[in-house]
Amino acid sequence: MTSTVPMVRASGVAKSYGSHQVLTDISLEVASGEVLCIIGPSGSGKSTFLRCINHLEKVDGGRLEVDGHLVGYREKGGVLHEISAKDAASQRRDIGMVFQRFNLFPHLTVLENVIEAPRRVRKQPVAQAKERARALLDRVGLADKVDAYPGHLSGGQQQRVAIARALAMDPKLMLFDEPTSALDPELVGEVLDVMKALAADGMTMVVVTHEMGFAREVADRLVFMDQGFIVEQGDPREVLAAPKHDRLKSFLSKVL
Repeated sequence: MTSTVPMVRASGVAKSYGSHQVLTDISLEVASGEVLCIIGPSGSGKSTFLRCINHLEKVDGGRLEVDGHLVGYREKGGVLHEISAKDAASQRRDIGMVFQRFNLFPHLTVLENVIEAPRRVRKQPVAQAKERARALLDRVGLADKVDAYPGHLSGGQQQRVAIARALAMDPKLMLFDEPTSALDPELVGEVLDVMKALAADGMTMVVVTHEMGFAREVADRLVFMDQGFIVEQGDPREVLAAPKHDRLKSFLSKVL
């Protein structure tokens, strides 16, 4: 972890939908090269917070920074002003995101899915984009599927394509929103193995997950959220073995 500037800094982040408060005073930092796992019950605000990090959701209070830069806003005279949709999209180039559902283009081959964003957004030459895509598909164990269409792949294979597609933009930060929750149990391991390799290579990752074994083995820090609050956080092995808060004890009794 060489950089002194946190890759992610959330300060007092708040988000509501109407009268429903989804996030309340979320403050945390993620160092460059750190793997942070977020766990918690459904509706606790985990995915919403993840989506706020790349401004897919607008915050109602507080501020979010990625690599020292405000996300979704610019500050002028002590007041935050939302940036344009075009500028927000430009910020997202450096933030990879992998969703529960794979969101692949069904009419494009695996290779075409992976090169789409580098070609259109980063204006990479086709040959360069294809070379990089093939290397990434080999990295996720799908070198033999470059000409296949998503509909002919298993869920685990589609999710690995989605990871390769996110990596093709050379992100400085990867966000994973329950990337294995839509998979059959026997396919979960192949996706987690790719994520473990990414972590070992030093990728900064924020992972919303229900996979406690992955969190225990790979995460540098574990955060437990409930009802829009951070209830407990710390070393994953310590938090999972000896939770301090009753709410976390109750949650873990149902999932472990």
